[in-house]
Amino acid sequence: MGVKAAIFFDYMDSFLDYRRDIYGASDQTLKSNRIDLTLFKRFIHQEQCKIIDGPSTMAFQYHLKEDRNNCGGSINRKTFTLKSYSHFLRLMDVPQAHKLPFYDVLKIRQGYRNRPNALTIKQIKSLFESIDRNTILGIRDYALYALMYQTGLRVGEVHTLNLDSIDLERQLLSVIGKGNKPRQLHLTQEMCQILSEYLAVREFFYNSQRSDAFFLSKKGNRLAIRTMEDNIKKIFHKANFYVPFNVTCHTLRHSFASHLNDKDVEILVIQSLLGHSSPRSTEPYIHPSMEKVRQAMEKLPSVIYVKQLIKDGVLDLKFQNYRPKKQ
Repeated sequence: MGVKAAIFFDYMDSFLDYRRDIYGASDQTLKSNRIDLTLFKRFIHQEQCKIIDGPSTMAFQYHLKEDRNNCGGSINRKTFTLKSYSHFLRLMDVPQAHKLPFYDVLKIRQGYRNRPNALTIKQIKSLFESIDRNTILGIRDYALYALMYQTGLRVGEVHTLNLDSIDLERQLLSVIGKGNKPRQLHLTQEMCQILSEYLAVREFFYNSQRSDAFFLSKKGNRLAIRTMEDNIKKIFHKANFYVPFNVTCHTLRHSFASHLNDKDVEILVIQSLLGHSSPRSTEPYIHPSMEKVRQAMEKLPSVIYVKQLIKDGVLDLKFQNYRPKKQ
C-alpha cells in the first residue's frame, strides 16, 4: 500500500517552496522539479492509478523509456525528484508516505556517455562572423555569445547577470552558478572591449535605465533564456558550415572546455572555470579534438616506420585498381 493518488500531489507547491527557501535551489532546478512532478501527475491520471505504489512507479519508468524515449540519465533525474518529494511527504506526516517505493527503484545504468558536441575554432569564427554587428541587437548578441564562449558560462548564469556582475576596470566577472555557488572569472582585454561596445548601445534599449539586468530584450526586459536559444539557432543557420548536431548555447560551453583541453590546460583549472563541484562533472566535457587524435596516431612507432620505408623507396605501394591518367 502506498499514498493515495488523490492526496499525493497536494503538496507540490509546499515542496518547491521548501526547496527554494531552505536549500536555496535555483529557479532552473525548481522548474525541472515541477516539470518532473507534473509529468508524473499526468501519467497517474491518464492511467487512472488510485495508489502511488511499486507497480505504478515501474509503469511510469516504462512510459518514459518506451513512449517518451528518455535516456537513462533523464529517467534517473525524474526518479530523484520523486525520491526528494517522497522524503518531503514523510516530513509532512502524510499517511503511508513511508511506504512510497521511490527509494527502492534501481538507478538505470547509462553505459558510456556520449562526448558533448563542440565546434572547432574555425567553426566558432564562422559563427561569430555571421552576426551583424551593424545593428544594436547584433552588438548585443555578439557580446552575449562571446561571453559564453570565452568564459564557459551556462545560459542560466548569463540570464541572471546584472550590471554590477561585471567589473571592466578590474576585468572580473562575478557569477552565481548552480546551487547558488558564487565564482569569479577573469575577463580578457578583448572581452572587456566587446562588453564595452554593448554597454555603449545598451541605453538605447527600452526602459534600460529601470533595469539592473545586463542583457536586455527589445522591450527592455531581462533577456529570456528561450530568446538566447532561438537567436543562436538563427545565427547558426546564417553561418556557412554544417555539423551533425544541434547548435545551442551549451555548445559554446562545450567548445570552451574542449579548446582549453586542446591547449593542455589542467582539468582542475577547467573544473574551476566551469563551476563544477567535482572533476567527474568536468570529465564528459573533456575530449581530444580530431586534430589531436590525428597527431597522436601520426606518432605511433609503426606508422613512423612504414612512412620511412615508403620515403626510402623500400615499399612501393599503390592504390587498389589505381590507373594513372593518360597524359
